[in-house]
Amino acid sequence: MCGRFTQIGTWAEIASLYNLSREADKGRNTAPRYNISPTQDVPFVHLDKEGHQIVEDGRWWLVPFWAKEMPKWALFNARSEDAEKKPAFREAFKSKRCLIPADGFFEWTKADDGGKDPWFIHLPDRKPFSFAGLWAHNDNLGVTSCTILTAAAEEPVKQLHNRMPIILDPSTYDAWLDPQTPVADAKALLSSNLDGNLTFYRVGRQVNSSRYSGDDTIEPV
Repeated sequence: MCGRFTQIGTWAEIASLYNLSREADKGRNTAPRYNISPTQDVPFVHLDKEGHQIVEDGRWWLVPFWAKEMPKWALFNARSEDAEKKPAFREAFKSKRCLIPADGFFEWTKADDGGKDPWFIHLPDRKPFSFAGLWAHNDNLGVTSCTILTAAAEEPVKQLHNRMPIILDPSTYDAWLDPQTPVADAKALLSSNLDGNLTFYRVGRQVNSSRYSGDDTIEPV
């Protein structure tokens, strides 16, 4: 799964992943974030009506377009195995696929003292990347939101947890974002990921609090 992630690098580093068309999107003054939690707003990339890549901010916890109230069940992750069939995600998987920029995420293991030890997971050199995501806009509630797609964990992350977020290979970005890409083809793109390239190390337990956002959340123990 993915319950917390980071956006630590400069926005210029993040923006370099995409073909952003608006100058405002390229030059965002976005501060580093060391412990992003579900329900917080995050930037995500999708196509506008003209087919241009743009950045929008949305709540990380999907609110389906048909919802009449804020969902109480967990919709910050979507299982890639069947997301295209689930009512909460089905329409988004067809035409509202997105990329959620990050440069690391956290997972937890149970410690001998009964507590939970957090681990920081990232690509080599902490390069920025994109989670495969879905987004929605709910007119009734005036909420734009997104979710991160997950899959069965691969090595090395399966040493920590049995699920992990899907980090798309940049070569798939255009096809993933394109609403003309059929659902079956889009689903196949999810196997083109960078998940096997990840590495991790243990960090301090202060990150266990979703309210904590200090820059020491990624300091190794």
